[in-house]
Amino acid sequence: MTNKLFTSLDEAERFLKAKFGVDESFDVCIKRVYIKNMKALCVYISGLVSGDTITELLSNLQFEEDEDIADEEAYFFAHFNFYGTDKMESIEDFLLAVLSGRIGFITENGFCYGSEFRNYPGRNPEEPDNEKVIRGSRDGFAENIIQNVALIRRRIRSTELRFQMFQISNVGKTDVSICYLNDIVNTDHLQWVRERFKQIDHDGLTMADKSLEEWLFKQKFHPLPFVRYSERPDIVAAHLLEGHIAIVVDTSPSVMLMPVTMFHLLQHAEEYRQAPLIGSMMRLLRYMAMILSLVLLPLWYILSTDNHLLPENLSFLGVAEPSNVPLFLQIIIADLGIEYLRIAAIHTPTPLSTAMGLIAGIIIGQIAIDVGLFSSEVVLYTAIAAIFTFAIPNYELSVSIKVFRIFILIMTAILGINGLFISLFIVFSYLCSLRPMQVPYMWPLVPFFPKAFLRVIIRFPMSDDAPRPFVVGAKQRKRV
Repeated sequence: MTNKLFTSLDEAERFLKAKFGVDESFDVCIKRVYIKNMKALCVYISGLVSGDTITELLSNLQFEEDEDIADEEAYFFAHFNFYGTDKMESIEDFLLAVLSGRIGFITENGFCYGSEFRNYPGRNPEEPDNEKVIRGSRDGFAENIIQNVALIRRRIRSTELRFQMFQISNVGKTDVSICYLNDIVNTDHLQWVRERFKQIDHDGLTMADKSLEEWLFKQKFHPLPFVRYSERPDIVAAHLLEGHIAIVVDTSPSVMLMPVTMFHLLQHAEEYRQAPLIGSMMRLLRYMAMILSLVLLPLWYILSTDNHLLPENLSFLGVAEPSNVPLFLQIIIADLGIEYLRIAAIHTPTPLSTAMGLIAGIIIGQIAIDVGLFSSEVVLYTAIAAIFTFAIPNYELSVSIKVFRIFILIMTAILGINGLFISLFIVFSYLCSLRPMQVPYMWPLVPFFPKAFLRVIIRFPMSDDAPRPFVVGAKQRKRV
């Protein structure tokens, strides 16, 4: 046998106690045990393993003087192989295995083994708050990568389903798994992700999947999301069957899906839980909500300030009682006020958030109108724009739309009707220029694919023989 990592148990114990800081960390357990008549050192992190399983196993392998172990490695694997035992090739691998939740065993001959007894703490699967459906499964991802992988496996029972594990970052060594269907996935996209993983040189992924997204796409100050986040296993399974790649990050309840376009971000599971006609109607309403969220306030502003643009029979759309505060400033203050309300709701305990919303929306809003700070029309149209924004299913995209809306509003206030069209052209050109993972962000609108665009707009029956999206580049476009 080779790869003897320690010369004795005493040396191993001294090294591990110094390395883990046993006197400073209460959760590190380093214990002397017997495996039959063989002395061994058992090392684990108490909060990451199943204590009941360890106790039951070691109780059955306690000291027996009559039994002699002739081949240590064969005996060890015979009794521990059920728990995913590996022989460690280096001290670094051994330490990483222990810190990842495995149990490390060091025999008196100096050999090291790692056994799979992981039992990560975490909550049970429950329906995510931001992806609720009227009818459908109520389970969702949690912060446990093993549990999340199992939820995907449960929905795709295929031998082609792969979960490739990586440890990302230099200090944190976060567990990250690339998930894909081997017979469908685009190999160029898969290789791109693997290469980006190798380029990550950082202490740790402090914000889990969001930190990973910024490293993968070098996002910098782009406001738009380049991946789709989902906490629903059924959504992830559907994307995998289309040829997408999913990335599961330990400690995160969200799974990253790539490559995606803007139209992927506007889809919702509820569309596929209803009849095709109802699902199509919901999808169209959602697209209209996104467009109106972007242009409603700038368009209303230009109609209210340029009276000649507003027909006589639509004069009620303007401002009835002018205020001392400029209309542009009123809209900006009201729009930012709703954003502050959203931020306050996040930081407010749930029992108080409803009361806070009533105070801000009714009392403060009404008083602001009464004292002349706001026109009543400003409050109305700002609230309508906010409702359209909340109708966007992807949170990251909805915040980006708000940023674009403020930009369009500023350009409209400066240049008038010309500023409105110029800013819309700039935003549309920016969206068309994005190509994360070399995939056009506005596909299938730009470049225009008529059949694919029709399927994006209308939710066709699932029984239709629809090919996998061209933009994914799947090996097999025809579904089985």
